[in-house]
Amino acid sequence: MQEFITKNENETEEIGENIGKVLPAGSVLAMYGELGSGKTALVRGIARGMGINSRVQSPTFTIVNEYEGKRTLYHFDMYRLSDASELFDIGWEDYLNAGAVCAVEWSENVQDAFFGDEITVRFTKLSETERRIEVEGLKL
Repeated sequence: MQEFITKNENETEEIGENIGKVLPAGSVLAMYGELGSGKTALVRGIARGMGINSRVQSPTFTIVNEYEGKRTLYHFDMYRLSDASELFDIGWEDYLNAGAVCAVEWSENVQDAFFGDEITVRFTKLSETERRIEVEGLKL
């Protein structure tokens, strides 16, 4: 496990950019953390690291946003889902089989959707601006 302390949103995005540069195709990132802990900021950086120039926003109301660049990124927000069966209803397995990177916010709501090979990212608010980001399953 690797641990990072970021002092602001830009530093969180920089960590994400470094992650995006080394993520293999087909990776799943299961992200855990309270509201406002930096999950979407990390995904913005991941997109940039993957060569995606689109504006990245949380897909809270759409469940998933797709971003195209040198590689494809599916950005999921599971905040509104009550369990993994709802995720499978929208075609989760199709997303997994597409060979794209899947970044999943609020993974705690869909634990049964993961198969044990995901990269785990945990966020902890240390202060108004500081965050602890723990990455397990990926070497940076």
